[in-house]
Amino acid sequence: MKKICIVGASGKLGRYMVQHALDRGYQVNAVCRAKSVHKLRAFEREIQIFPGHTDDTEVIKNAVRCCEAVLVVLAPWGVKHYSTNTAKAVLDHADDKARLIFSCGWHISLDGKDRFSRRFKVMVKLLSVVLRTLRIADIDDQVRACNTIFASTRRWTVVRGSDLEEGESQGLPVRSDHVGDKVLESNLTRRTDFALFMISAIENDALVGKAPAIVGCKTESAQKYDTHAFR
Repeated sequence: MKKICIVGASGKLGRYMVQHALDRGYQVNAVCRAKSVHKLRAFEREIQIFPGHTDDTEVIKNAVRCCEAVLVVLAPWGVKHYSTNTAKAVLDHADDKARLIFSCGWHISLDGKDRFSRRFKVMVKLLSVVLRTLRIADIDDQVRACNTIFASTRRWTVVRGSDLEEGESQGLPVRSDHVGDKVLESNLTRRTDFALFMISAIENDALVGKAPAIVGCKTESAQKYDTHAFR
């Protein structure tokens, strides 16, 4: 049985990843803050939980040991480089051949070829200022974290999610290399399907070194423009 680690397992996206991983027969190590362990109660007999902050080097070191894949919810909480330190801990301590898969938003760009609307750029800028002023989150730190990942020689994938909604799974999302492509216009994905894409990426070597942007497969833009080339 293949062992994987899910970092940030107690959040909504993390719990969906845990369920999809168990459904596929993976053995799961789960990292979450101690105060959030109760959120994983439904899985406590099936997974091993490592309580602690995701940027805690010792917690990550122990959790990722002997794991063939590490999936990370790259959350930019606070203003103390939480995302960057989480990414560095995983890059430094995961097994050499492990698949490393990180989640983030569309605002991240791998090659600078994404086409962001003016409205989107203004919204991200305003949100970044407000959240940092309130010391809630640092969106710019998520950018720095991803740049650290992009510079790594590890077997990484950064999955860039659209806006999310709850609901029954619609299937594996459609992907594109660049935000701005017509197939992504609907900008909506079921959260459970975002998690499904993360788990599916473990076995998809075509995604190594890529930063796919995704959208729900049943959305209007996916139905209209998807050629199934990227499924």
